[in-house]
Amino acid sequence: MQVSITGLIALSFILQFGFSSPVNSQSMAVQPTPQTTITLPYRSTHSLPYPTPERQYRSDLWGSQLISNISEPALMVFEPDAEKRNGAAVILAPGGGLYVLSVMGEGVQVAEWLVDKGFTVFILKYRLVPTSGDGAAEISKHLASNSSELFEKVEEVLPFSIQDGIEAMKYVRGHASKYGIDPNRIGMMGFSAGGAVAMGVMYASEPQDRPDFFVPVYSWTTVYPVQEAPVDAPPMLVICATDDGLDLAKGSVELYQSWLRSGASAGLIMYSKGGHGFGMRKQGLPSDEWIVRVYEWIISENLVVDKAE
Repeated sequence: MQVSITGLIALSFILQFGFSSPVNSQSMAVQPTPQTTITLPYRSTHSLPYPTPERQYRSDLWGSQLISNISEPALMVFEPDAEKRNGAAVILAPGGGLYVLSVMGEGVQVAEWLVDKGFTVFILKYRLVPTSGDGAAEISKHLASNSSELFEKVEEVLPFSIQDGIEAMKYVRGHASKYGIDPNRIGMMGFSAGGAVAMGVMYASEPQDRPDFFVPVYSWTTVYPVQEAPVDAPPMLVICATDDGLDLAKGSVELYQSWLRSGASAGLIMYSKGGHGFGMRKQGLPSDEWIVRVYEWIISENLVVDKAE
């Protein structure tokens, strides 16, 4: 797995100046309720020692709520009210350069929106690069001083992160009845590094563990290159912006084209402006409404029925 040097240099700038989203300083209190956390099975990784425990904190550097040092994968579960439940589920894989999870703008805030539409949402806490505690500061430090070390760390952890995504799919599908979910209407949405994790799930999982729909949002295709679509690939909608600071528009188009070649259902929304890491951040641009377009697409694929109609 080859990591792009150009992509990681660009990532340094994005992480420091273009990846924040306005959130409440007590952001974990704004989660939808009820919420539970499910620990996923995993094999211990002796090659990845974690010097400090998992940390949930607000980063002044990024201006956002983050989680770092995840060594035990888990799912944060958000359920809709019974009268809104639509029987579909979405597993969210937030981004963060594989050093942190951007748990608000690409996690909780997305979950809130989807839960209001009746989805059961699972935020995937996949394993990250071990850090001393402040993953945002550490990734920026590595990028400024020694990119080769960053390449090695990202390449080392990504296969474990992908395995966590596969285990998440197994858990949700295996417990569909518990959550009132149709086991054939479980999707995965991944952002940036989380998009690379979701791509890995699509490529590496057995057919019975594959998502039923797939939404890669400015997926980090320079860290996980595009491959041919799997046999019987599910419907996919790609979201990105042409001015993505990591130059991910090209990879997003390649991902769309790979689905197109396979004959699978494929959609692409490429905004002219939006940058990288916009998530639920409002910028006064058409990209602010990306999640509305995703919902419309899900309805058009007959995966849910809009109860408001």
